[in-house]
Amino acid sequence: MNKTALGNRIVILGCSGSGKSTLARSLQALTGLPLIHLDNVWWRADRTHISREAFDRKLAELLQSRQWIIDGNYSRTYEPRIRACDTVIFLDYSEEACMRGITERVGQARPDIPWTENQLDPELAAFVRSYREECRPRVYELLEKYSGKQAVILRDRAETQAWLDGLKDAPAEADGRSRG
Repeated sequence: MNKTALGNRIVILGCSGSGKSTLARSLQALTGLPLIHLDNVWWRADRTHISREAFDRKLAELLQSRQWIIDGNYSRTYEPRIRACDTVIFLDYSEEACMRGITERVGQARPDIPWTENQLDPELAAFVRSYREECRPRVYELLEKYSGKQAVILRDRAETQAWLDGLKDAPAEADGRSRG
């Protein structure tokens, strides 16, 4: 696979702490596609958020664009995003890897959220612990429903890095499909 085989609309899904935003930034650098972090759509800098209705309107507007990379969980919006995309990248990492991810980013400024977490959010930790049972099955259900979409399923950081390295090294005219 090469970066043009990914298409112009890429959705990156996965549990909090899996590295969706980091991968999104790497793909944006490779492809030049506009990058949208859903946390920056939903959240305000004061840690309040916009209404669901305003979020849904903004997301619908964003999905109409011809090119994008959208990262974020927001499971209730999986289906419209998958329906609109060319490629779904699912970071299907273990709970342990995601817990390490949310723990290691405490205190770090990040471009994907409008504030810096100074301590581990207990609600976020609970979400990570429940993700494999609560959200993961829905992702696989939708990948099956939209089986015509290109899907890349990556199971750990090393596999993700190897896949990304392969994109960087692939000739521009190569083509292919991957289900990870």
